[in-house]
Amino acid sequence: MPKIEIYSSSWCPYCVRAKALLQKKGLEFTEYNIETDPARREEMLERSEGARTVPQIFINDRHVLGGCDGLYALEKRNELDNWLK
Repeated sequence: MPKIEIYSSSWCPYCVRAKALLQKKGLEFTEYNIETDPARREEMLERSEGARTVPQIFINDRHVLGGCDGLYALEKRNELDNWLK
């Protein structure tokens, strides 16, 4: 099972879309809400090299550049499944 982590906020429609794609594929993920846990915001900034927007997505500790759009681009190019191995 791949390790998938998503840094999100409760108001973010892109977070909802990203999670929907992962759920559609039957994948489990760990979600960190940066609004309710400020330490997770700092962690996200460090891991994403300063990216402040949500979602920030990591698959097996590999950063998905572009957040939701990046995730959907990987799926469209049939590359997401390779990241999940």
